[in-house]
Amino acid sequence: MTVKDRVALAALFAAQTERPDQTLAEMRAGIEATAAALPRVEGFEATPATMGGVAGEWVRGKQVRRNDAALLYLHGGGYMIGSPKSHRHLVALISIESGLPVFSADYRMAPEHPFPAAVDDGVAAYKGLLDSGIPAANLAIAGDSAGGGLTVATLIAARDRGLPMPACATPISPWVDLSQGGESFRSRARRDPIVGKEGIDAMAAAYLGGTHAKTPLASPLFADLKGLPPLLIQVGTEEALYDDARGLKERAEAAGVEVSFESWGGMVHVWHFFHPILSEGRDAVARIGRFLKGRIA
Repeated sequence: MTVKDRVALAALFAAQTERPDQTLAEMRAGIEATAAALPRVEGFEATPATMGGVAGEWVRGKQVRRNDAALLYLHGGGYMIGSPKSHRHLVALISIESGLPVFSADYRMAPEHPFPAAVDDGVAAYKGLLDSGIPAANLAIAGDSAGGGLTVATLIAARDRGLPMPACATPISPWVDLSQGGESFRSRARRDPIVGKEGIDAMAAAYLGGTHAKTPLASPLFADLKGLPPLLIQVGTEEALYDDARGLKERAEAAGVEVSFESWGGMVHVWHFFHPILSEGRDAVARIGRFLKGRIA
């Protein structure tokens, strides 16, 4: 599949969730429909659960046998759409590749629950995993897009509340600057069929609810990142959010954080989501799996 084909495919799926005349309910239904339209992923089970008072589900690959380790997953969707169900196929493959059970959190979303509700839920779910008896050294956090930003914000908030850091974290195509200040929003605007500035500005406004866009826990690009665990950051070269990922890498490294940064040529925003029909998505998730295996004993 050529880069042109990949971009056209991603644009087709994005059209189901980002038409300008859509209501919020239609946008939320659209991302669920997008996921449902993908080929079915086999070899896992999902069961409803609550962790630290946060609803969600456990997703376990059929070969997962351990219960002494886990991954907390925070789905994308601009803090307004998406759910554990819409991202179940992605979370399932991460569980299969990593050998870890995954708690996929159904954190509160805007506009009903603006910032900092999502961060509070991320920390509560992480603390719930700790309280369940899983040591921090056997825990990891991952998320895509807004969930990638929320991954970093959860780490920062957990650190500031005195909780031990997990073994590692994986922000996928992370949205960490809600001011959209990166040059890539202009230079790659025509190359990214998933993220448009008008749509993402509206999502940022709904999530922020009047909070300043550069507030560190809302936009962790501007936070103190000292003491965070090793990060694997993946981003596609065609992304409007490319500078978010690159800026996060630079600021984390400046703070002494170990960072593995992967820039995937020709890939669009969260290409992992399309892994049932895109081999590069499967390859990227396999890389995540190896990273997690290497960091969790």
